[in-house]
Amino acid sequence: MLSVIKKKTIKKKKKLCTFYFHSVSPKQKAEVVELVKRSTDDITLAIGDGANDVGMIQTAHVGVGIMGREGVQAACASDYTIGQFRFLTKLLFVHGVWNYRRLCKVLLYSFYKNICLYVMEVSRSNR
Repeated sequence: MLSVIKKKTIKKKKKLCTFYFHSVSPKQKAEVVELVKRSTDDITLAIGDGANDVGMIQTAHVGVGIMGREGVQAACASDYTIGQFRFLTKLLFVHGVWNYRRLCKVLLYSFYKNICLYVMEVSRSNR
């Protein structure tokens, strides 16, 4: 299975958007995520709801655990935890935008701070 995925991934490196798989072992899930991480420069997101998804969630850049009937193992091992799958849209599109805005503000503040420190240092050295 992984050799087929590896060939397709390498051929379609830039066209790859989503992997959906089921009925595979937890180790194979983690290997697929690792393969995608190695073959592309993209950020990987793994979503799981049970103990069999823990390896995949921990291997991905961002892991989302869904608390459900299968227990809370995936939720404990994940970066973000949601109660139901339908909350994923809000997590990605609302909180993702908020996080992007916060990072932009921090970046601008960092530039502003460094410029102020540089100006103070230059004015001090001219004395």
